[in-house]
Amino acid sequence: MMNSLLVPLAIFFTALAFVARAADAEKEALFSGGRATAGARVGTAGSGDGAGYRFAVTNETAVVPVVVVGGTPFQMGRQMGRLMREEMHRFIPAALTGFKAQLQLDEAMLDQVWATTAAYTDDRFEQELAGLAEGSGLPIRSLQHVHCLPLLMPYSCSSIAAWGSATEDGHLYQTRNLDWTLEAGAHEFPVLAVYLPANGHAHVLPTFAGVIGANCGLSAAGIALSEIGDSPRKEAPYNLHAPHFTTWFRTMLYDASSLSQVLDIFRSQPATKRYHFVFGDGRDEKRAVKIRAHSPEPPPKDVLIWRDNDPADELAPNVLSCVVYQDEGRGAFPTLRAQHGKLNGPRLMALANQIPIKGGNVLNAVFDATALRLWVAYAGRGREAYQNPYVFLDLAALDRDGDGRPDIVEGGRDANGNGVPDFVERD
Repeated sequence: MMNSLLVPLAIFFTALAFVARAADAEKEALFSGGRATAGARVGTAGSGDGAGYRFAVTNETAVVPVVVVGGTPFQMGRQMGRLMREEMHRFIPAALTGFKAQLQLDEAMLDQVWATTAAYTDDRFEQELAGLAEGSGLPIRSLQHVHCLPLLMPYSCSSIAAWGSATEDGHLYQTRNLDWTLEAGAHEFPVLAVYLPANGHAHVLPTFAGVIGANCGLSAAGIALSEIGDSPRKEAPYNLHAPHFTTWFRTMLYDASSLSQVLDIFRSQPATKRYHFVFGDGRDEKRAVKIRAHSPEPPPKDVLIWRDNDPADELAPNVLSCVVYQDEGRGAFPTLRAQHGKLNGPRLMALANQIPIKGGNVLNAVFDATALRLWVAYAGRGREAYQNPYVFLDLAALDRDGDGRPDIVEGGRDANGNGVPDFVERD
């Protein structure tokens, strides 16, 4: 049965092309009322539901919604569902309908996948899904099925981390190219999701409407996470007796205060398939590592961890101090060597634009994990992410209640117990 889930996915993605074609016009209409800025409050999650809010960031060409939610996982999911309800209703049902019709799937098959992986998944993730379903009005079953899909799909990406003497200001910068498929249309429903949990670190995900798994992310502790998919389709079916990386990335963003803690969480997870990961810490240990996690390989080849300038690195001798990277041979090293000591956000945006897999570059992100800033480009308007301008978000500048204390510092806690989260209530 599981092999039937993995018949050529090109058929499925072709069926979803109509989602992408329709979305540009709808997105234009959504923001046609005026140019939204990082300070514009477009909506709130409603009374009695915490204090999630929505605005948009733009650079005159691209417009990307930012949704800020706070509280318990269920509350954050419910706020996200309410604030992204329109986009979720356009994207999620169409995606699932196309997938099931073209791959001849029924809901029982996807139920089986979810039930298997959910046994290993962070309870906070499942609680957030329940809130997302209530807030959006979509069936939780549909949202569970959407979050099964990364376990079933092969894809590829790239990532670079540079810090210390490699950068012009000593900050840790980390890139993420998401090279997946444009035909699925997910990039037409972008969102920068900012989480302010009542317990745990605030964090941000460059993601898509209704998708709460983290393909990458940045936390207020300065933890930056990126992934590169390595599994060929011929190795499917992959191991479902494990959480997908998009769920335990959320665990890391919630809980890890240092790179060492990130690695502890990573080592505690059962593996699904073949990946590379780049994990960075811009505030505590101020360094990054690259990991090759190839679960089909026997120990010790199944997990290899490289630091900077490592002669044992798979890309040696093309290694540098204060740099780790995996670009699958697409030519990052000459630029990294030439700009060593001068790397910064704009230079790494330019480099990220040089190394995507063209034809499938869905999203590019650059994180400043020291200053807690990010630049993100999504595909859209007939162009891939590397061809589109980046939008910018400064997490430390978000201040919903205008009290001078950033939202990511106040978080979703309710210090005085009056039912109003601290980031909404002026101190």
